[in-house]
Amino acid sequence: MLPVVPRLPRMRIHQRALQTLSKMQNCQGNGRPDKEYGNWRWKPEQCILPRFDARKFLELMRGKTLAFVGDSVARNQMESLVCLLWQVDVPQNRGNKRMHKWLFKSTSTTIARVWSSWLVHRSTEAVGIAPKGIDKVFLDVPDETFMDFLPRFDVIVLSSGHWFAKRSAYVLNGNVVGGQLWWPRQAGKMQMNNVDAFGVSVETCLTSVVTNPNFTGLAIVRTWSPDHYEGGAWNTGGSCTGKVKPLDKVVRNGFTDAMYGKQIEGFRKAVKNAGQHGSRLKLMDITEPFAFRADGHPGPYRSPDPNKKTQRGPDGKPPPQDCLHWCMPGPVDTWNEMLLEIIRREFERDRS
Repeated sequence: MLPVVPRLPRMRIHQRALQTLSKMQNCQGNGRPDKEYGNWRWKPEQCILPRFDARKFLELMRGKTLAFVGDSVARNQMESLVCLLWQVDVPQNRGNKRMHKWLFKSTSTTIARVWSSWLVHRSTEAVGIAPKGIDKVFLDVPDETFMDFLPRFDVIVLSSGHWFAKRSAYVLNGNVVGGQLWWPRQAGKMQMNNVDAFGVSVETCLTSVVTNPNFTGLAIVRTWSPDHYEGGAWNTGGSCTGKVKPLDKVVRNGFTDAMYGKQIEGFRKAVKNAGQHGSRLKLMDITEPFAFRADGHPGPYRSPDPNKKTQRGPDGKPPPQDCLHWCMPGPVDTWNEMLLEIIRREFERDRS
């Protein structure tokens, strides 16, 4: 399904809400001169996606808690939602080190965020051939960091994947079966690479969530968030400098396609594993539509430093930049329009 993205006036974000944004995603505050990236909206071909209605969202979530669980892209979406809701109700910060929480008193709605890089258990202790210090990712053990909180949540939005590009070792059934940017030569051939490991982790996490007897809510999987680095990766000189309009055609990214495919496969296996509880697991597919939004990243506008480099140098090399996360306000707000529709349909179905 390809996007049609007409220009529309931007939604106004309360100035105090902007103070809650991670500095790297506040593109206007960091001096980005163009603003069109905030005016484009995704329009599906076969349905209508309404603009975000903050009052409607809070009413649907009256007395409930919604939690974003995942990495910094999950934080990106959570901050977007808090800003959008701030248009109609100023929240109270009720968070702590373990869980960030915002309470909207008008409807007793709580928006929370729990950090979980891989969504499965992680340790730096030595395991088999993997020495102490390197991250061990236990692919068949869900992350207790958020599983302990799970019974408190009515809606949970799960997203992960990008940390599988980082240096780590993979543990399955107690054995070290592979790694990323790490593997001893004497160990022979790896049984599992990072793409396959991601797929196993998705199945583990989702199955554990929807089969947990103390969780009766709705679990939503937000699919892989595409990046738009060109000419290299985030740590090898990749760039999105000068991208100010949506792409006319997606440039395929083999790694994105592979990770997305494994995520969908893991999701389908989890639905099957869940049996009668599988209906509580929903997919929010943002990967293909947002592959068009190369213009929506902070790029070199990652800080308010007035002396930062924003253009390529005389040697043609791009300045340091972020082509993974999303500017706010910006394209990421559409994810919460999609989230609202999923919640609306699910809750209104339950009432009928």
